[in-house]
Amino acid sequence: MRLALVLAAALALGACKDDVAKAPPPPVDLTEEALSYFCQMNVLEHGGPKGQIHLANLPAPLFFAQVRDMVAYLKSPERDAEIVAVYVSDMGTAESWDAPGIDNWIAAEDAVFVVGAPVRGGMGAPEIVPFASAGAAEGFVARWGGKAVSLNAIPDDAALGAVDINMTLETPS
Repeated sequence: MRLALVLAAALALGACKDDVAKAPPPPVDLTEEALSYFCQMNVLEHGGPKGQIHLANLPAPLFFAQVRDMVAYLKSPERDAEIVAVYVSDMGTAESWDAPGIDNWIAAEDAVFVVGAPVRGGMGAPEIVPFASAGAAEGFVARWGGKAVSLNAIPDDAALGAVDINMTLETPS
């Protein structure tokens, strides 16, 4: 009987340890050292929402100066590293478009994204704008246009499509 209790306790502790090991890493605050994955430019020097992707066995996340670039990375068939967490700026709590925040991260799978609005992201391309709440996303759509969708419903061409250099884009105020 005592051996059975010891074995049961050991199994329970092992299961707890597995649950802790599977917890995603928390988001990392932006600092002056954060460089955008694709262009290696300082993320804080660019306005608009940001993204970060945590990969298995890497100590620091990949940062993105534009959410469009982050979504392009997620949709890329060429990536092979295991993604363990994805975070985006909550633009509903951002101070402004030019100051999107250094610590207002939300899990991308829980965010509502606005696609198709004529707004310029940090790298100058049309942006995919994340919000923690559907109400904030709909408010943005009412003012700027576009459509509110989940991460999995972002169309490929919103992130991977060519950018029309003649397209008029605005920087939200």
